[in-house]
Amino acid sequence: MSSLVPVERIESKILLIRGQKVMLDRDLAHLYGVKPIRLREQVKRNKRRFPEDFMFQLTKEEADFLVSQNAIPSKQSLGGFLPYVFTEQGVAMLSSVLNSERAISVNIQIMRAFTKLRRLLASNEDLRRKIEAMENKYDAQFKVVFDVIRSLMAPPTKEQKKIGFRDREN
Repeated sequence: MSSLVPVERIESKILLIRGQKVMLDRDLAHLYGVKPIRLREQVKRNKRRFPEDFMFQLTKEEADFLVSQNAIPSKQSLGGFLPYVFTEQGVAMLSSVLNSERAISVNIQIMRAFTKLRRLLASNEDLRRKIEAMENKYDAQFKVVFDVIRSLMAPPTKEQKKIGFRDREN
């Protein structure tokens, strides 16, 4: 089966909000080939299928944060609405309310992307545990090696540059 949407594109749309991996309603609508308002209408018509652990609406602060992180281009792109986000279970439920061939195919790809991310996170956790066990087993002479390995496993940190002008005298 040829891929409708590259997995990398789907993975880039998965965000971590309130400690959960979610996707924005507008991104899902785009992937499914429908307008965001149509997706929200279908969800409202089938509200009982979407409890809060499947879907929730972002707060103004969360939406502002997504704009500041470039996950959303601007507040205007939201069309005056605070976006809804869908957890993995909510995305699976969407396939039952958006009953088109494209929605079903894209949904399968999205489920595979969530599964791939879950496997990656689990393998990193396993690797961390194994390194800690090895660290406890060997003496201090290997501490430098384990520190380097741990720093390589850590997520990259972005150093923020200060905004403004520098005083030439200081």
